[in-house]
Amino acid sequence: MWQPDGWDVRVRIGFLTPHADVGPESELRAMAPAEVGLHYARVPFGAMGSGGAMEPTIALAAVRAFAENPQVDRAAELLGAAPVAAIGYAFTSSSYVTGARGEAYLLDRLRERAHGLPVVAPCAAAVEALRGLGVGRIALVDPPWFDETLNELGRGYYEEAGFEVPYAAPCGLPSGQTLITPEDLHDWVAGVVGDAAEAVVIGGNGFRAVGVIQALEATLGRPVLTANQVLLWSALRAAGAGADGVEGYGRLFTEAV
Repeated sequence: MWQPDGWDVRVRIGFLTPHADVGPESELRAMAPAEVGLHYARVPFGAMGSGGAMEPTIALAAVRAFAENPQVDRAAELLGAAPVAAIGYAFTSSSYVTGARGEAYLLDRLRERAHGLPVVAPCAAAVEALRGLGVGRIALVDPPWFDETLNELGRGYYEEAGFEVPYAAPCGLPSGQTLITPEDLHDWVAGVVGDAAEAVVIGGNGFRAVGVIQALEATLGRPVLTANQVLLWSALRAAGAGADGVEGYGRLFTEAV
């Protein structure tokens, strides 16, 4: 008699996203089971303008400002007042810039502002996921709007965490969220990733990537992790919900311990 209205969910998770970026919302909703409620708070990001327009290369200063901006703390505080069980920080590049120590400080700070709720981030989640999959060597592919400096900082982040990174580069596709298709991303990654890597990590929460996970894993024969995929996986675990019902988005949800 009654139509679904979104109230009957087994868990609710909140996410902090750049103000003009619809990428994390789109991908997280595509992956999450219907009985998982997703709720978002938007944080000003200086590298994005009206309509989601973005510079071809994002400046490191804008990346730092996003994480340091008191508005991200306020957003976490407001979102944490909602009935959510965990919060995901949907922004990859600040962890590259600050390193794991700076990332840990940020998560502690946001956790305090969010009334003690667990707060997770994509890079820390990727490290946990890779270890859970028994991976030691990765290929790192970042969005085309990450320059070589930011990509090298990403390589350093994973090397500091104990991984070998035989390949790291920004994606060679056109720089623009709406210009990248799953087919093009699949073909580009499949063409550059060599045999040395045991898994592929695709950085950037605004990078359209979750739609190629299953196809890339079939092509390459190894796990593929993306920023929003690992963020959802980690947030579900932090919320005590588990990954039941997530299907078609990689070995992570079935094989990681």
